[in-house]
Amino acid sequence: MTAPVSGTSSATDRGVGPLLRAWRERRRVSQLELALRADSSARHISFVETGRSRPSEEMVLRLAEHLDVPVRERNALLLAAGYAPHYPETPLDAPALDAVREGVERLIKGYEPYPALVVDGTYRVLAANRGITMLLDGVAEHLLAPPLNAIRLTLHPEGLAPRIRNLREWRGHLLEQMERQIALHRSQPLRDLYDEVAAYPVPRAAPGDEPEEPVPYFALPLRIRHEGHTLSFVSSISTFNTPMDVTVAELAIETLLPADPATVKYLHSLLP
Repeated sequence: MTAPVSGTSSATDRGVGPLLRAWRERRRVSQLELALRADSSARHISFVETGRSRPSEEMVLRLAEHLDVPVRERNALLLAAGYAPHYPETPLDAPALDAVREGVERLIKGYEPYPALVVDGTYRVLAANRGITMLLDGVAEHLLAPPLNAIRLTLHPEGLAPRIRNLREWRGHLLEQMERQIALHRSQPLRDLYDEVAAYPVPRAAPGDEPEEPVPYFALPLRIRHEGHTLSFVSSISTFNTPMDVTVAELAIETLLPADPATVKYLHSLLP
């Protein structure tokens, strides 16, 4: 696993006021409501946003918390206010994160034979188990060259896309997920990735790829062909609770849960 680099479009030379106002408007919170949440006053919030008052470091962090600002962007707010970053960004291979790295690697390995992987804030694959490796059979070599990107691998015409039986549904789900993240994180690399994958041509569905009747899955499944078998998975994504490090805040563990007994049986026979 290597250190994630997600990047944002924050500009510290704009001052903290306009940045806080942008986050407040993005969250659709009034100055009065934010003031009540942060034990302040609407007048003080207004003065901060217009630059008439410089907020304390504690106030910047308090406002960021109540606006649910991502950890990386909280550092940007602090820098714009003239303070040092509060949250470190530790390389994932640093000794300080040994417990995190070893823990998630043990977790995804223990999930075998079912697929699981770890990605950063731009879907760069940091670790994957044998279940994921099995699904990548037949993917073009240039897509497997580091750094691997989970979204690119999934939606590229030379990636998994031609084998995904419900590609249009799954593609729509992934693009909507990315749109929500872009709105939350304001990440230019994530926006660039979205523009790239959204422009990929969608392969024409093969006969039988789209189900004729609704299937009673409990969540939207990923239905993918593998050596003559159709495997069905539902995705679950886990993140760390209350992270205090930028790197850890942007880690996500995705596990693919078999959605039917046939998929369970096939995976156990393939990866005992």
